[in-house]
Amino acid sequence: MTTVVLADDEALLRKALAALLPLEGEITVLAEAEDGEAAVQATLRHQPDVLVIDLEMPAMDGLDAVAEIRRVRPEQVILMLTRHARPGVLRKALKLGVQGFVSKSAEPAHIVSVIATLHEGRRWIDPDVSALAVVDDCPLTDRELDVLRATGEGYSAADIATRLHLAEGTVRNYLSNAMQKTQTRTRHEAARYAREHDWL
Repeated sequence: MTTVVLADDEALLRKALAALLPLEGEITVLAEAEDGEAAVQATLRHQPDVLVIDLEMPAMDGLDAVAEIRRVRPEQVILMLTRHARPGVLRKALKLGVQGFVSKSAEPAHIVSVIATLHEGRRWIDPDVSALAVVDDCPLTDRELDVLRATGEGYSAADIATRLHLAEGTVRNYLSNAMQKTQTRTRHEAARYAREHDWL
């Protein structure tokens, strides 16, 4: 029997998965979470074999939740559900040690088989997700993407420096590099450009 925690802000999908997964295989759903923060709490409390988590959630998204969980529970097996697998996001998730990616439109039976695969210590990335990840024309470094992501969330250079544990001058250098590479005049334009090109 494989134990899972389900985290997804779409109540209908989450409830459907909670009902269907045990019918499709040897799965026990220990808890459900409606956002990233609840996902962190439920995972640390219940310590499931596999955390099944949505990438895009309000407040704390799937990546932030995974980073938080990894700090306390580095061995946690994680399956990420995604609708839009942007290359940059996928790279970041892989760096965080996410073992599996499945499209949110997948059949419950497929999700169950992927959960079993991950529980056995293997990896799984749906072909349609990995195809998107391979198309990577992003000239920006991970750090440049980090500062643009924070810019897009409305943070000042000083705030970004605090959040990312960097010197303010370093943040300004990253922003300047990103503006050069995207040929934009402001950091906000650079963040918009990166988002439009699916790099963030």
